[in-house]
Amino acid sequence: MPFEKAVVFKLNNEEFAIDIQQVERILGYIEPTKVPESPYFIKGIIKYQNNILPIMDLNAKFNKQNNDSINSKIIVVKHNEKSIGLLVDDVQEVIDVKKDEIESTPEVISQYSNKYINGILKKENRIIMIIDTEKILTKEEFSSLSTL
Repeated sequence: MPFEKAVVFKLNNEEFAIDIQQVERILGYIEPTKVPESPYFIKGIIKYQNNILPIMDLNAKFNKQNNDSINSKIIVVKHNEKSIGLLVDDVQEVIDVKKDEIESTPEVISQYSNKYINGILKKENRIIMIIDTEKILTKEEFSSLSTL
């Protein structure tokens, strides 16, 4: 997984990172409009660049306690040519990533349903899970979003 910069964000006091190439924009929190019968992890939709942007609550998707933070942000990422907003507790920083700081995901984690965790970044005394935004949604989940 050779990338040079990553956006680090927090979910429930744990750190995660996304390759900066997958990030389109970072927005302040905007209260989404709820959509009836949407998947449990979809917080709603917002207007974004004259389009509708579904907002995925990563705490819900990752089965973490919802942490309505005053620092909540929406990370807009491209997913198969469609944008989606990832609701996170806070965006920490953009960091430089060196190849030797990344370890593959331990087998115990990769066999679990965390197929979207693409590796572990060891930065100083921190352990940061690297997320592949292309794998966060299954094909079925992604196709259900296209109706929003």
